[in-house]
Amino acid sequence: MIRFESGIKKVSEYMSLFAGAAIIIMMLLSTADVLLRLGGPLFLKLEWWFLNFLKPIPGTYELVSFLGTVAAAFAMAHTSIKGGHVSVSLVTRLLPKRVRIIIRIITNSLALVLFGLLSWRSILYAEELKFYGEVSMTLQLPYYPFIYGVAFASFAMSVVLITYLMNDIKELK
Repeated sequence: MIRFESGIKKVSEYMSLFAGAAIIIMMLLSTADVLLRLGGPLFLKLEWWFLNFLKPIPGTYELVSFLGTVAAAFAMAHTSIKGGHVSVSLVTRLLPKRVRIIIRIITNSLALVLFGLLSWRSILYAEELKFYGEVSMTLQLPYYPFIYGVAFASFAMSVVLITYLMNDIKELK
């Protein structure tokens, strides 16, 4: 059990690094796009060949959208392990420990159902998008790899929730 938990923690850490890299790329891409949009009017007196480089980056909106999906999905499991999600414990803190554990079991079970369904339906949706060849409008990037990423991240979150449930059930006994 301990190796299982440490394995999912390690996978979630790598996913978190991937999410962080996506955020950094989003920032750099957005900054470069804005600077290149502003650069044309600011540098009109420069040589004509230099002005050809001062154009907005095509497909920036699409890339930032895709990277935002990656960042949000791949950060979920690690954020959950670190306890970074918002929770309201105003009332539950006052309850006995056994009742708090039962409430945690119920909420984690519901979350497990949600993320299990999300993973399963994302795989089906990605398969459909792949079959029909759906691509983004400007860059013609296929959607399905990003949907598979959401499915993988949802599955990882489901595994984290299973470990929570197993620990809570063990603690309840």
